[in-house]
Amino acid sequence: MADIIQLLPDNIANQIAAGEVIQRPASAVKELLENAVDAGATEIRLYVQDAGKALIQVTDNGQGMSETDARMAFERHATSKISRIDDLFHIRTMGFRGEALASIAAVSQVEIKTKRAEDTSGTFIEIDNSIVRKQEPIAANTGTRISMKNLFFNVPARRNFLKSNAAELRHIVDEFIRVAMAFPNIFFSLESNGQQMLYLEKSSLKQRIVQILGNSYAAKLIPVQEQTDYLNIRGFAGKPETAKKTRGDQYFFVNNRFIRSAYLNHAVMRAFEDLIPKDSFPMYCLFIDLDPTQLDINVHPTKQEIKFEDEKIVYAFVQSAVKHALAQFSIAPTLDFELDPGIQSLEAVSKPVSREAEQAAASSGLYESFTRKNQAHFIESRSNLTNWREVYERTNPEVLTDQVKGSETETREGELPNIPLKLVQIFNNYILWPKTDGYLLIHQQNAHERILYEKFLAALDGKSLPSQQNLFPVLLELAPADYVLLEELIPDLKKVGYELEPFGPNCFAIKGSPSDLPAGVEKKLMEELLEDLKHSGLELRISVREKMIRSLAMQQAVKTGKVLSNEEMQEITETLFTCEIPNSTPLGKPTYTVVKKSELDKLFGR
Repeated sequence: MADIIQLLPDNIANQIAAGEVIQRPASAVKELLENAVDAGATEIRLYVQDAGKALIQVTDNGQGMSETDARMAFERHATSKISRIDDLFHIRTMGFRGEALASIAAVSQVEIKTKRAEDTSGTFIEIDNSIVRKQEPIAANTGTRISMKNLFFNVPARRNFLKSNAAELRHIVDEFIRVAMAFPNIFFSLESNGQQMLYLEKSSLKQRIVQILGNSYAAKLIPVQEQTDYLNIRGFAGKPETAKKTRGDQYFFVNNRFIRSAYLNHAVMRAFEDLIPKDSFPMYCLFIDLDPTQLDINVHPTKQEIKFEDEKIVYAFVQSAVKHALAQFSIAPTLDFELDPGIQSLEAVSKPVSREAEQAAASSGLYESFTRKNQAHFIESRSNLTNWREVYERTNPEVLTDQVKGSETETREGELPNIPLKLVQIFNNYILWPKTDGYLLIHQQNAHERILYEKFLAALDGKSLPSQQNLFPVLLELAPADYVLLEELIPDLKKVGYELEPFGPNCFAIKGSPSDLPAGVEKKLMEELLEDLKHSGLELRISVREKMIRSLAMQQAVKTGKVLSNEEMQEITETLFTCEIPNSTPLGKPTYTVVKKSELDKLFGR
C-alpha cells in the first residue's frame, strides 16, 4: 500500500496560514500598519479601493529594507524581532510572528517598493500566489510602499464570504483608528476611493482622541495617570455625561497594543458606579504599560486577547486609577449648605410659627402631597381634581362591564371584535381590554414595537413613509467608522421617513424625519441607531437593514411610563391585531396575554 502522508506545497501551506491571519481586508490593514510603525515611520498613509478588496496600499517613511530583507520578508516564519525562544517573552514591537507578509502574498497580488537611507537605489518585488514574478532595483524614496491587490483572488470561497463594501470599510477604519490612537506622535492618513477620510497630524494623546472621536469630547476628557512599580496607567476617561446607552468609544492598550478585555472593562465600570446610569457605558482610552514577561500576547491570532500573569492586580490598579481621576477632578457633585446670614434674620425664619398658620398649612393639598408616604415629589394639580369622575369610570368594574357589553359584538373566528370605547391603562405600561369571558393585557411598548416594525418593513419593500422637513437641518457629527456605517443606510432610512445628506467631513445634515416623530429627537435616534447596529449582538445572518428597522422600532415605540389617551390606546390595540405576527415583538417578546374569567374564578375558589 502506498504512503499517504505528504508535505503541502508552500503556496497551499501559506494559504492555510493566511486563513488564520488574514480573515478580511481589515486584517491585512492591521498587519501592514503595525509593520510601518515598527519600521520607525513618522508618516504613514493608507489608501484603499473597494473597501480593500481591490487594493490596500500602505506607504511609510520608515527605515526601509535591503534587497535581501525585502525578499526574505515574504517567507513563512521570517521576522526581524525574534532570534531565540526567550525573545517571545520580551516583545515590545507590534508585528513579530513572521507570518503576516507571507499570508498576504498567499491570498493577493503584492508589490513592494522599499529603500534604506544608506542605499543608492531601492528594491521592487512583485509576488503572485506566493511566487516571486519580478525583482529589480528602482529609484525610490527612503521607506516602504507595499500594495496588495485583489484580495482572495485565488480563494473565491473566501472572497464571497466578505461583506458589503460599507461593512468591510468600517472594519478597516476601526483597525486604522486603533493603531493611530496608540501612536499620536505619528502622522496618519486614510483615503478610500480617492476620498480623504482621516487626516491625523502628529499630536498629543488628548488631541488624537478628539481628532478621531470628535470635538464633542474636547472639554469632556479626564486625565488618568498612575505610576507604580508593577505597572503604569495613563490615558483619558470621558466625563459621566458622555456615557452612552450602549458600548461606545472604549479603548484598552497594553504596551501600545489594542486589546479586548471584558474583565478590565468591568474594572472601569466599577469606577463609574453611581456616577452613570446602570445601563450606560463610559468612554475611555487607557494605556497599561508593564513588563512583557507579565503577560502572554500570543493567545489569539490577532493578538487582541491577552493573558496577564496576575489579572487581579491589574484589575485593582485600573479601577483605582480611574476612580482616583474622577475624584481628583471633582466629578461627584458637592452641595454648599452654608446659609446666607441675611436669610437668618428674616422674620419667617427667626419667629416661631403660629398655631393658626400651622393649621392653615396642614390643610393644604401641597402639605398632604409632601407628607404622604413615598410621595415627596408628587404635587397634585388642581386641574386633575375636576376629572375625578372620568378616573372613577375608567377604573370602576361595573362601569367597565357596561361598556364592554354595550360595545362588543358577536364575531366569527379570525375577525377582530369591536374594541370598547374605553380601554384601561394600568401602571402606565399595560392596556387592559375587558371582554365578556376575561380580558386581554397588552404591553404598550412591545405592541407598538411590533406595529412600527411591520410598518417599516412594508415601507422598505413598497411605498416610502411620509417625511416632514425640518425647519433647520440638524447636524450630526460622527466618528469616521460611524459615518461609513450610516452612509450605507441612507437609501433605506429615506424609505422610513429620514432624509440625510452629507455635510462636510464625517457629518450629515438631517433635513427630514418621519411625520409622526416629535421634533428634536432626530439626532438622538440616529446616534442610538448607530450604537445598536455596532453592538446589537444579533446573529450574523441578519442583514443591516433588518437590524436597522428593529432598532428604529424599539427607539420610536411608546415607552413604559407614558400616559396614553383613550384614542392612543385604541389605535395601538386596533393596529396590533392587523399585524401579520401580532403576538410578539421582532425580538420575540410577547405583546399581550389573555386572562380567562375561569382562571380568575379559580384564584378565588369559585
